[in-house]
Amino acid sequence: DGFAAPFGIGALLFQPKGLVTKSAEGSVPALLEASNFFIDAFWVGKVGGGAKELSDKQRRTLSQTQFYEFRSRYAGAGRGQSELVVCRTPTGEMTGCAGIEVSGIPNKSLQSPIATTAPLMSNLAVSRNFRRKGIAEKLVAEVERMVQYEWGFNDCYLYVEERNKPAVKLYQKLGYKKLWVDRDATTLLPSTNGKLQNSSTNIVCMR
Repeated sequence: DGFAAPFGIGALLFQPKGLVTKSAEGSVPALLEASNFFIDAFWVGKVGGGAKELSDKQRRTLSQTQFYEFRSRYAGAGRGQSELVVCRTPTGEMTGCAGIEVSGIPNKSLQSPIATTAPLMSNLAVSRNFRRKGIAEKLVAEVERMVQYEWGFNDCYLYVEERNKPAVKLYQKLGYKKLWVDRDATTLLPSTNGKLQNSSTNIVCMR
């Protein structure tokens, strides 16, 4: 198949006991919880110079837009093949999340023609309190299991910012390879002046 072995020895040694990884199953309360979790796990101190503390306005805006995105992607009868996978401790604390949806994959940049339709992984984030403990590997493994055994695909694609070196390194360790780099992409960045601004970035497509 197209997937590599998910765990290194370090990930297994430091992983908390009893973690449960499962789909949110389109539950609106679960998606609301995940969107609030995502604010601190992803947007605070975002790679590229994001503010380490969010203003009330930044947090409010991001919370609304993130929940809308999660609900439109991962809830409702018309969402197609898509799931948000969450990882929790035995006490129910959320430690990480990752999204997967069948989507059109462009052939050489985000704006280029669609080359294929396949599972696309996104929205992977891990709580700062649980970093470097194998949570991301566990989430990717569950996404790949779902893609292969429930959806019947042999490949999974993802986009990652090139400047997010730890994430790129992680995906490469898990067997993903670069297909192309879009050097004309933009991303939102919470700035230290309390606003949300567009920032130029390079997006890497991996498979």
